[in-house]
Amino acid sequence: MHNKTVRHLTILILTIAGIFIIDQNIKSLFVDGYRYYSDCIDLILVYNKGVAFSMFAFLDESLKYIQLVLVFGVFGYMLYLNQLCYAIPAGLMLGGAFSNIYDRFIHGGVVDMVYWHCGFDFAVFNFADVMIDVAVVWILLLNFKPKFCKNHS
Repeated sequence: MHNKTVRHLTILILTIAGIFIIDQNIKSLFVDGYRYYSDCIDLILVYNKGVAFSMFAFLDESLKYIQLVLVFGVFGYMLYLNQLCYAIPAGLMLGGAFSNIYDRFIHGGVVDMVYWHCGFDFAVFNFADVMIDVAVVWILLLNFKPKFCKNHS
């Protein structure tokens, strides 16, 4: 393996592991009973059987296997790209995705806890969801600035 590939893979795997560990530790607080209520944000325990806004909940047990295939596909594509500039955002996305899939296997649904209800009701979400969103925006920005990736790959 080339140094570039080793460096890319190391950053990718460490980011995945870091996000997974942080997210699972946050979720364990809520599974163990932590709750917080306020005028705008409640921190509660919800098991989401679907994906964003509970879509595809009808897929039930199949959903976690479909997601596993998709996530491993993204992981493989990131390895194929082998561009350092994608290592951290891909790690954020994959760490969040693996953590949410892990929940499906362990808890039967994704552990969500942040409920925004200030001015309007929003879906209940978790840290992994936020990391996935940040990663998507980051990757989109990288695609609008491809020169950055070529200089730092």
